[in-house]
Amino acid sequence: MPLTLDARDQALLDGTAGPAAALAMRVVVRTAESMEAEQLLDITGAHIDSCLYHGQAGLDFAQRLADDGAQVSVPTTLNVSSLDLLHPELYRGDDHTRDQARALMNAYEAMGCEPTWTCAPYQMDARPRLGEHVAWAESNAIVFANAVLGARTHRYGDFLDIAAAITGRAPAAGLHLDTARHATIVFDVSAVPAKLLDLDVAYPVIGHHIGKLVGSAVPVIVGAPAGLSEDRLKAIGSAGASSGSLAMFHVVGSTPEAPDLETACGGRVPTDRHMITVAALRTARDQLTTSTNAKLGAISLGTPHYSVPEFARLIELLRDRRIHPDVHAYVNTGRSVAHELDLRGWSTRLADAGVQLVTDTCTYITPVMADIHGTAMTDSAKWAYYAPGNLGLDVTFGSVEDCVESAVRGEVVRDEGVWADA
Repeated sequence: MPLTLDARDQALLDGTAGPAAALAMRVVVRTAESMEAEQLLDITGAHIDSCLYHGQAGLDFAQRLADDGAQVSVPTTLNVSSLDLLHPELYRGDDHTRDQARALMNAYEAMGCEPTWTCAPYQMDARPRLGEHVAWAESNAIVFANAVLGARTHRYGDFLDIAAAITGRAPAAGLHLDTARHATIVFDVSAVPAKLLDLDVAYPVIGHHIGKLVGSAVPVIVGAPAGLSEDRLKAIGSAGASSGSLAMFHVVGSTPEAPDLETACGGRVPTDRHMITVAALRTARDQLTTSTNAKLGAISLGTPHYSVPEFARLIELLRDRRIHPDVHAYVNTGRSVAHELDLRGWSTRLADAGVQLVTDTCTYITPVMADIHGTAMTDSAKWAYYAPGNLGLDVTFGSVEDCVESAVRGEVVRDEGVWADA
């Protein structure tokens, strides 16, 4: 059936709310038609990825909307930008790119978006509830909204995200619909030793492995400990969205739409089933490492942005030790989390240890890292996946425990024992 618009949609399309709203509605309508949606639906919020500067076209589009008086109609958060406004001295790019990036940020603020500048809007107090329809962009935010919060968003990208925020409407298609959210592939981790599943490092590796196999399908994980933390679920989703096109997953006993396998699969348990072994995880872990150089030049944590519990673990591991003088240590996080660090006195403790906070952006997309001599190490599968191409760095993936110990010693150290078969 063709797309049917209601009176509000048609009015926006006809320009009764101005040229910016009409342009935004044209984008939404054309997308809905391409997705074979029969109607549009209301959204309660949006998260914008197109505020990250990638070139003149993105700035031109945003400025056209802003100049024509565009205003978002639902609460709208902003993804990372290309600048750290709280630590501007870190920027190592050219002046023209900096000015263009700042102009883009200004345009989105002028449209009424909240200057949150984080890839992890789900770590803020206000976030969508189970069943709410939103229009979120940024790959890890999308998968977290769908899988962990049980909110509903398709995988929206640049320009469509702000168009949905302005109109308050999105196509009634894709992961907004029940049928698209059911799992079609089962991944069983019951053969993985409990000691490995009890460690944070297992979950980005599991996500990386799954993402390479599923593409854009919806998987369900069985055999994992019940009640996985949000940070472990975040790690699965962000890794799978990087190595593949993961936009939703289920973990039986941990995610809201998977109290059991049958429910996660919509009543039909798929025959496509994969047993994940330690050997498979070792292979996946090794795919995230491009370096054999033991000399360490930097560590970068917090991709996606580190949460308060993750900072608590980092401070616990550092104790009263300092980062080696030859190592640069960066942790990416959002403003709301950075504010909490200030209130707890943790920002000072981290600075005293030689750790540099990066806010508003991320080290793999913005030139803020100093000249690195040696390997860069990370606990993030997403950072490990993108940094070699984006930054030209050799990367070693390891646990946060590995990263901290390596940063203190000044050389790469990894606990290989946790990856043993038994």
